[in-house]
Parts: sequence; structure tokens; C-alpha cells
Amino acid sequence: MTTETNKSFVTIYTEATPNPETMKFVANRMILALDSADFPTKESAVDVSPLALKLFEFNFVNGVFIMNNFVTVTRKPEVVWDEVAPILREYIKAWLDEGRPVVTKTESVFDENDSEPVRKIKELLDNHVKPAVEMDGGMISFKSFENGIVTVVMKGSCSGCPSSTITLKSGIENLLKRMVPEVIEVVAEAA
Repeated sequence: MTTETNKSFVTIYTEATPNPETMKFVANRMILALDSADFPTKESAVDVSPLALKLFEFNFVNGVFIMNNFVTVTRKPEVVWDEVAPILREYIKAWLDEGRPVVTKTESVFDENDSEPVRKIKELLDNHVKPAVEMDGGMISFKSFENGIVTVVMKGSCSGCPSSTITLKSGIENLLKRMVPEVIEVVAEAA
């Protein structure tokens, strides 16, 4: 008599992003729900993400961003996606199939000591901006709010993307200025 296991197999597909240096690897299951982890260097992944640390062992990987059901990988400029995407897709699939840990530490972006404008800004970013940015394999996170200036950090495919400035000024800044009167400007910092 044989017994069937209910193991669900992972599938991964690739998706281009607006940033030609990044590729989004999308899984059919949640990898890091309701959180994100950005690793612009191998050193930033140490003691935080075993998966990102291993991906940096590929000599063509220049950055890793993990969120919800996807991993966004930034390549080195001289690398051709057609050559390396299948390798990364299979590696990430095998990692997830084996149930290996993806991220071991995360940080919450909400703080009970936030002022009312900061709470509104974070809520607007989380509910209206992040979902759209995530679709392109990126992430935006709140850094600070001082003297009417909101500073955000663009991560994943947004970091270094030519269209991120337009998104920042035309979309995000307009939304925040309209909904939070204390906001004068929104600026981005590199991750």
C-alpha cells in the first residue's frame, strides 16, 4: 500500500521589471508575507537571509530583494538575463521546495511613538503605493519625515530604475501632499 503526500510543489516564473538590471522571480506561494527584506550587498544578508546569502555566491548577482511571493535579483551590468535567469529560477525553486529558510530576521515599520502625520504617511504608503510598486518587483519604505519632507527608500527593482523619479514625484509626492497637508516634498534615498 502506498501513501500519498500532500506536498505542494513550487513553481517559479520570471517577470521583467521596469529596471533592466533586475528580474522578478515569482513563486506560487508566499515567501515573506507582509514584509520585505532588501540586500544590496552580500554583507547585508549575513545573519538575516540564508537564501540571499547563497544567491550572492553567483558571481553575476549584484542585489537581492525579497517580498511576499517574489524574489527580485539585480544582475551585474555585463550579464545577459537569458543566460542566467533559468539558473536562478531553478535555484530558488529548489530552495523553496526543500523548505529552507528564506529570511530569519525582519523589522516592523510601525512604531507606537509615530506622530499623526507619520502614521498617515506610512498607512498611505502601505495601502496605496506599495502594492503598485510591488507589481514591478520593487519596494518603497518610509525612512523619515522632517520639516515637511518625507524621505523614502526605493528598493528592489526601483533602486536605480530610470522611471522611479517620475513615480516618486508624479505619483507618490502628489498623493502624500493631497492626503497629508504637512507634506511639502518627497525625496528618495538609495538603499
